[in-house]
Amino acid sequence: MNIKLLVDGGAMKPGPALSQKLGPAGIPINKVIDKVNSSTQAFNGMQVPVNIVVDLKTKSFEVNVFSPPVSGLLKREAGIQAGSGLQKKIKVGNLSIEQVIFVAKSKMPNLLCNDLKTAVKTVIGSCVSLGILVENMNPVEVEKMVDEGKFDKEIKEEKAEASPEKKKLIKEFFENLKSEQDKRLKAEAEQKEAAAAAAAAAASTPATTATTPATGTAATAKPAEKSPAKPAKK
Repeated sequence: MNIKLLVDGGAMKPGPALSQKLGPAGIPINKVIDKVNSSTQAFNGMQVPVNIVVDLKTKSFEVNVFSPPVSGLLKREAGIQAGSGLQKKIKVGNLSIEQVIFVAKSKMPNLLCNDLKTAVKTVIGSCVSLGILVENMNPVEVEKMVDEGKFDKEIKEEKAEASPEKKKLIKEFFENLKSEQDKRLKAEAEQKEAAAAAAAAAASTPATTATTPATGTAATAKPAEKSPAKPAKK
């Protein structure tokens, strides 16, 4: 029997979906959960695909852990919970090429790529959709650089860890960028609020009566003056 689940790495809890399948089979649920949690501890805080293979005859089980999705690994590397909803306008993270290579190596068996360089390009493509910069640049530009061979040395060496100095520069660049983004978003929000307030004020102001230029008093229509009737000629 195969049981496929998507669990919280290192934090799986008992649930009806599991108990209904393992209970009748006589498999101790707590032991299964402990095994799953120990096997997924490295992916703490992430959703992890797990396949539990149960031998009904021997009452034994095996836990197979699969690597989380590329997006999940990238979010962990960037230290974020979610991607950007406005990828072209708002960036939510900044990764080094080494971090991209690490994710590409981790997902290599699932990406159906012939080599690591192709896998790196695939991962960079996911950075585009998440709103994550790579090497302080738009991922689209970095992908072109990969094609041009600018990162062949790092990819060939499978370098998956940036130097402390580079990590610091990557972090500082994004902190400055985020500060500018926050200022721009705040200014845009204030402009929208001001425009909405002005529109509301205009809508609530009653129509004013036209005034005469000389006195500023309300102009009223005067009845037409009648000329005195002329006596009829004899």
